[in-house]
Amino acid sequence: APEALGLPTDLVMNLAAGLFILPFFLFSAMAGQMADKYEKSAIMRKVKLAEVLIMSCAAIAFATESYWTLLILLFVMGAQSTFFGPAKYAILPQHVSTNELVGANALVEMGTFVAILVGTLGAALIVDQENARLITSVAIIGVAVMGYLSSLAIPAAPSANPDLKLDFNPLRTTWQILRQARAQRGIYLAIMAISWFWFLGASYLTQFPNFAKTVLHADATVVSLLLAMFTIGIAVGSLLCDHLSGHRIELGIVPIGSLGVTLFGIDFYLAIPSVMPAAVLGWTDFVSRPELMRLLLDLGGIGLFGGFFIVPLYAFIQQRSAIEERAQIIAANNILNALFMVGSAIAGMLVLGPLNLGIAELFLLIAVANLLVTFYVYSQIPEFALRFVIWILAHIMYRIRSQGLERIPEEGAAVLVCNHVSFVDAMLIAAAVKRPIRFVMDYQIFKSPFLGWFFRTAKAIPIAPRHKDERIYEQAFNAISEELRAGNLVCIFPEGKLTRSGEINTFRGGIEIILANDPVPVIPMALQGLWGSFFSHKDGAAFTKVPRRFWSRVRLLVGEPVAADAASAAHLELQVRGLRGELA
Repeated sequence: APEALGLPTDLVMNLAAGLFILPFFLFSAMAGQMADKYEKSAIMRKVKLAEVLIMSCAAIAFATESYWTLLILLFVMGAQSTFFGPAKYAILPQHVSTNELVGANALVEMGTFVAILVGTLGAALIVDQENARLITSVAIIGVAVMGYLSSLAIPAAPSANPDLKLDFNPLRTTWQILRQARAQRGIYLAIMAISWFWFLGASYLTQFPNFAKTVLHADATVVSLLLAMFTIGIAVGSLLCDHLSGHRIELGIVPIGSLGVTLFGIDFYLAIPSVMPAAVLGWTDFVSRPELMRLLLDLGGIGLFGGFFIVPLYAFIQQRSAIEERAQIIAANNILNALFMVGSAIAGMLVLGPLNLGIAELFLLIAVANLLVTFYVYSQIPEFALRFVIWILAHIMYRIRSQGLERIPEEGAAVLVCNHVSFVDAMLIAAAVKRPIRFVMDYQIFKSPFLGWFFRTAKAIPIAPRHKDERIYEQAFNAISEELRAGNLVCIFPEGKLTRSGEINTFRGGIEIILANDPVPVIPMALQGLWGSFFSHKDGAAFTKVPRRFWSRVRLLVGEPVAADAASAAHLELQVRGLRGELA
């Protein structure tokens, strides 16, 4: 094709890539507006029908060897993808519950990367066939038709913002949507983190062919093998993410993902052999050499942890975006993703050109930069670090088993009451309960360097005994009332202090004051298995003993809701005692 166009191969490849990605800059904002304004399944069906027409034209262009036409159609396919993306992601929260959102995104990401892999490997097989153009034409039309037929089964998703006025000025709408995303700092930084992953992924995928040829002295089959390990890793990581997150949007997995990407990226650089055999290696030769298998395992690890990284972020964006502008926020994500992928190409040219470094050094720089970039994002959104600490506690130091969580309402205000055994009670409850909770904590805890940071980040409410600090006391009850009137969950520990005997202390009357102001349901809960932990007062003050056990079994038992008019302190104490039983 490059010879037929009369242009150098490198120029044609870059031109093709540029034509495909250009529509994401031109039309993403418009696509986001349309997906918010109109019914999404109809948009998806029309876009897939357009794909059938585009692929039919491409088949004719292949048959007639009209390569300039193919380049134009590549631009049109980029536009088709641009209009499909916002509707595809924005429709998910309308058809799945919050508990299923991570799993749904995991399936989408897995499907995306498996499709990339199958398409790349399929193209490599077809190009060597005698009737390659005919087979290609049939294949692209067939895939497009299957896509359209599949789209017919998509359930309807009503318009989120039917009164939205469309703006067809691409520059103005792009700027407005980016500004709209930036106004929501948490969402914007999540978008930047996703875009950085696309920068990293594009850098690897772009360099695989030259890396295999010049560094590994291998043929095209090894390029396919490298691509396969990377994409399979992402697919597996995406699916595992739903399991590790407990079917919830768990931001605590994101730092684990970024750390894994960096560690495997550095090891990938260290695993590159300094000397390769003179003979060109095929994929069978490659996998038979143990020292080269390490490269494949590292690539799989990068992809695996990359899945941990991006899936929760996509779900986070979908959940936190207002429904009437969700597709536009996703469009802003697509714009920045495209910008970062272009940036990865420019960075690659700079590193391999003026800086005169090799591909191996480029991979090392990317791995180190990943740690710096993601650390910046986490420092700007403390919620990531907060959830990371909670996830580590819940999965490494303790094994939490819950019973009766379905009794906690999915929406609306309620007060959770629980026995108080250790300094990590709130963290473990937060790990088990899917809804965000506002914890009421003793004001003295906020003076602790680590615990104080944690509870301030978690927006806990400090409280003091009235005789010690009446101002903090009054502010606490005002804050509790505000949270309940906003429809949130509030958790209190009515004992007022950690147990020093393992037994439940007498419940104080603060819960009755709360319910007098805001008569909401009360959910009694009990923790089992924490007495004797490093964070409890057994055998001495907490934090003063050497930890003696890890991955300890902890149970959170949730009782039936108690109506506000029946929820006295004494009654709730009996409920919690009954839940906890004899096991402290």
